[in-house]
Amino acid sequence: MGVNREAVESLKVDPAASAIHRSLGFYYGNDEHDAALDAFYAQFVRPGDLVFDVGSHVGDRIGSFRRLGARVVAVEPQPLCVRAIREIYAGDRDVIPVEAVCGPAEGTLQFYVNSTNPTVSTASTDFVKAADGASGWQDQVWDEQMEVPATTLDHLIKTYGIPAFTKIDVEGFEGSVLAGLSQSLPALSFEFTTIERAVAVNCLDRVAALGFTTFNVAMGESMTLEFDRWLSREEMAAHVLALPHEANSGDIYCLP
Repeated sequence: MGVNREAVESLKVDPAASAIHRSLGFYYGNDEHDAALDAFYAQFVRPGDLVFDVGSHVGDRIGSFRRLGARVVAVEPQPLCVRAIREIYAGDRDVIPVEAVCGPAEGTLQFYVNSTNPTVSTASTDFVKAADGASGWQDQVWDEQMEVPATTLDHLIKTYGIPAFTKIDVEGFEGSVLAGLSQSLPALSFEFTTIERAVAVNCLDRVAALGFTTFNVAMGESMTLEFDRWLSREEMAAHVLALPHEANSGDIYCLP
């Protein structure tokens, strides 16, 4: 099963889905982007693997993981995004949506919604504070709140099994997600931003404590690892701290 193109096009013109029209336009229907995703994630994902996509948004990474032959557990708390995932991957039994925040404990959490740009909605109040007045973030407003279910990586592992690859992209809540994990995994990535470098360093400390030993990074949507060799925790932390503010964001890849 693959992407339901009719569902994507329907969502793109649905007034009720207007908040995600920009994301749908950017992430779907771009064959070059899809090819770059697939080539990149093929380093970590093989046919038959289980992947956890934590912070799925509208599910473009799900499409890549499925094209690579993986089964995907897609964790996303925003009802509109979950609706998009269900419609775009309707009938695909190997896409399992979990409508929740992934965090340090099961229960419920407050979630802060950016209604005009849902891709940066977050469960982290610190992230909202860090963005306030920061260069490049001036137009971002978190104008709604909702209470959402919370799960943990440990609970997902207990329910679905050990993932070959786990992608975490949750706008400053990455450390809280990792707090709900008590074991090493075959491969993992987490997003970071230059407005919250300390979160990235804390995440590096956490994954190192779990048994991850080597690290690399891909900036923005480059889908290219920055370093020809994998770095130590100390080297990666130093790299993140030295990045210019304008670098904005990236994903750190972690191997045991």
